[in-house]
Amino acid sequence: PLLSQVKPPCSFTPEEVNYLTDHIQYGGLEVVEAKARTGSATLSMAYTAVKFGDACLRGLRGEAGVVAYAFLESQVTELPFFATKVRLGRNGVEEIYPLGPLNKYERAGLEKAKKELAASIQKGIYGSFVYPELGHQQKKKIS
Repeated sequence: PLLSQVKPPCSFTPEEVNYLTDHIQYGGLEVVEAKARTGSATLSMAYTAVKFGDACLRGLRGEAGVVAYAFLESQVTELPFFATKVRLGRNGVEEIYPLGPLNKYERAGLEKAKKELAASIQKGIYGSFVYPELGHQQKKKIS
């Protein structure tokens, strides 16, 4: 999470940043644990899917200023795919926003996340969801 970019602007102690970051990143797991591992955080996922679907439809209808977050092919980082803020319109994604200024804590978190994300992207691309035609070709290492 990029807590340094919240609006309205807020300041957090390092302890608060650690606490909030942990709960934002592992909120789904907390739901599963609260359900004594007998359920999942499907309501959160469903809500997110509805919000994104609504944003896509509003953009396609021509509503101005529709902003959402999407995991997509981009050049926001050196990774081929990344989740970032986008502006949606009649043609789908019309603008991909940069990450903006990151503080030291966020830069460190991003570097850690990129290593894990690179492995997930590798699986996704060659696991035939994104580019099924690449499944049998020489695999290129993503770093």
